Amino acid sequence: MAKKELSSGVVHKIPFDMQKALTSSPATRIAWNNLTPLARNEWICWVTSVKKPETRKQHIERVCTDLVQGKRRPCCWPGCIHR
Repeated sequence: MAKKELSSGVVHKIPFDMQKALTSSPATRIAWNNLTPLARNEWICWVTSVKKPETRKQHIERVCTDLVQGKRRPCCWPGCIHR
């Protein structure tokens, strides 16, 4: 069985609900662990900065989808230099 360890951000710890989502798929976990610590920190901040629980859930779902699609930071759009 593959380990489900996640690398953390520079400053912030990964919230439990986000950890659960990131470890639910090997592809998501691998994409997360391949990010730089600063990029992981940006995703964590992007998820934790919202106020409504339903928005937070949407952000967590989007993190997983975007990572598997190759997006490296929450600010990215097609053609962004961070991609």
